[in-house]
Amino acid sequence: MLQAFLIMSLLAVAAAFIAYKKDPFIIPESARSSAILAVKVIPLIVVALFLAALVERIMPRNLIIKYVGSGSGWKGLFIGSLLGIITPGGPFVQFPIVMSLFKAGADIGPLVAYLSAWALLGMSRVLMIEVPLLGLPIVTVRFLSSLLFPPIMGFVAKFLWRLFRFS
Repeated sequence: MLQAFLIMSLLAVAAAFIAYKKDPFIIPESARSSAILAVKVIPLIVVALFLAALVERIMPRNLIIKYVGSGSGWKGLFIGSLLGIITPGGPFVQFPIVMSLFKAGADIGPLVAYLSAWALLGMSRVLMIEVPLLGLPIVTVRFLSSLLFPPIMGFVAKFLWRLFRFS
């Protein structure tokens, strides 16, 4: 986490230097915009982290291991995919939940399937944004053509995880 903070800080300083050269007023305008965004996003992050901590403590570890653990096979990949499709929320919600499940014993394959399904097929986005903007025929074809990818991505992730000896 410290490494990511340092990299982002260096990038921010470099961007601020470039912005200052272009127009000194960009920096205070950007600071104001980021403060407004922080006021909106920080409460969501706090609630998401709290939710993730609750999930980690209230979900029985034996059920997590049984359904999405290392021995869950294709069943775990399909369960992870299904959960990714139906779970609403953005990355500030999803990533803490995924880390909680990982700590509780979920395997990398179902977790990658979950995140992939959420990104490709998340129903809240499909129903609220895609269908109204693109129409049901286009969304149906896109959704169905993407349906097999999350379990396959989870399967590949499981292979890569072992190949690189992360576990």
